[in-house]
Amino acid sequence: MADMDTALKEAMNIDGAVGVAIVDYSSGMALGIAGGGKDFDLNVAAAGNTDVVRAKMRTMEMLHLNEEIEDILITLDTQYHLIRPLTGRSSKGLFLYLALHKDRANLALARHHMRRIEADLEI
Repeated sequence: MADMDTALKEAMNIDGAVGVAIVDYSSGMALGIAGGGKDFDLNVAAAGNTDVVRAKMRTMEMLHLNEEIEDILITLDTQYHLIRPLTGRSSKGLFLYLALHKDRANLALARHHMRRIEADLEI
């Protein structure tokens, strides 16, 4: 089992990682962040992506889709933004957010790493 700091460090080791956050989507607050910088404010990204997660959850509810979101991918010109709602008992209501440089990232491998990080994470 990994704690939050270990999980954030592991995510930052994914090729192309720009920044990562563990976010509470009921409040929009980042519980932990790594990476980012003056040009990429992870607290702003965490709050904004909370709206994305909430909207998708509401849509699934309205459609009566009884499934779990594995991940949400947002593709920009130069970046991938990967959002993975956490499903563990201790991490319900949280999501893992990872921004990647598109030209340095392997998306399939990044998704695989995110799955593994989630499985090991204990909050």
